[in-house]
Amino acid sequence: MDERITLLHTNDIHSHFENWPKIRRYLIATRKQLYKKGESVITVDLGDAMDRVHPLSEATDGKINIELMNTIGYDAVTIGNNEGIGNSHEQLNAMYEQAAFPVILDNIINGRTRTAPTWAHTSKIITTDKGTKVGLLACTAPFSATYRMNDWIPLKVDDVIPKLVKNLRPKVDVLVLMSHLGIDVDRAIANKYPEFDVVLGSHTHHLLEKGEEIGQTLLCAAGKWGRYIGQVTLDLNNHKLIGKKAEVIKTAALPESSGDAAEIEHYQLQGETLLQKKQVAILPKDYPGSWLKRSPLMNVSLKAIQFVTQTDASILNGGLFLGDLHQGVLSAYELHHILPHPMRIVKVRLNGYNLWRLVREMEKNRNHLRHAVVKGNGFRGKVFGEIVYDGIKFDPLSKSVSWHGQVLDPGADYEFATVDNFIYCPFFPTLEIVGHPQYIGDRFLRDVVGDYFGAKYPV
Repeated sequence: MDERITLLHTNDIHSHFENWPKIRRYLIATRKQLYKKGESVITVDLGDAMDRVHPLSEATDGKINIELMNTIGYDAVTIGNNEGIGNSHEQLNAMYEQAAFPVILDNIINGRTRTAPTWAHTSKIITTDKGTKVGLLACTAPFSATYRMNDWIPLKVDDVIPKLVKNLRPKVDVLVLMSHLGIDVDRAIANKYPEFDVVLGSHTHHLLEKGEEIGQTLLCAAGKWGRYIGQVTLDLNNHKLIGKKAEVIKTAALPESSGDAAEIEHYQLQGETLLQKKQVAILPKDYPGSWLKRSPLMNVSLKAIQFVTQTDASILNGGLFLGDLHQGVLSAYELHHILPHPMRIVKVRLNGYNLWRLVREMEKNRNHLRHAVVKGNGFRGKVFGEIVYDGIKFDPLSKSVSWHGQVLDPGADYEFATVDNFIYCPFFPTLEIVGHPQYIGDRFLRDVVGDYFGAKYPV
């Protein structure tokens, strides 16, 4: 008995709703078409569907993304880091309450209960009309520090996969991993765990137009932002896999509908309207920002992150600020507009020598970073911009660093505030190697700046 199963997969849409109408139509229409031919279809999403850079995702804590995904009829989804650490613990728990699909996740534990999340399933077995059993497992990128700051415990892939595979593989004819781990980890998994027939990949935004075979495992990936839709064809005979093929469909090449533009604009305007209703402060004057120099908005933000971390020094980059704040009512919309980044505040402890070393790294990179185009690691701006210190000063002649006017003591400890992007980005290795970070897990940079303004100039 011959059988064909099609896996449709999306990933890393990041709230790029401009591609959503076409994606929705293609997934629904293709599934109907294949059903009519007597074939089976499994539709999954691999995480980072949500990104708070879009005002409607921000205003609804990602629930709009789940509402839209419910219209597809996904058979299963997993989470990416934007869902997992782009929300507070409470927001993530609430996000999937109305989901019409199961969330598969095998390597995140609730740090408060030491159990799996209530909204997550360990696996799913889908039985086709012809009796073939397809098993789904899922893992997401286990960022230790950032998950733990929100009371989640990430588990290493090699600590969970062996037991999962041992339990599930004998029960299914086809084994699929829904991966939000990145291409390098996917390749390692294919080499180490040949029990997987297919690995559907994401996270690193890689595109495998025809897939990639490693041993008996087919790796698949569909890029980022919904620019492509992944499609895998599995051919079976008497429930045994005899052939598999991967391809991608370019979303831009799909036909448009007359209502697409209005739908996309509606998402934007609805999000902006909801955020505008949330008043944060009444500003007595303008606070202009600047990518290229110290600005009034920068000065307030430096003080705001010092306040929330109880430090008296801070470092930020000008490229964070994508606009100005103006006199009058400050709403959540303005804060989101100028600070769309899902960045959290971090208190860093370094001894004097390593703080000197960090500042030297910053000074070495300063001219390059001022105009450098930067992407990823939570940065949603264009260029990194000017590095600005508060409470710290560098003397270019003597190469010395002072702390509130006093030369650093190499053996003393110093604490300052910055954003977590400084730890993730590759420019300042001292922070990652010897820094002692403490993360503020329940708020983003824009929330901290808004709270500071709200305390000074309440509504």
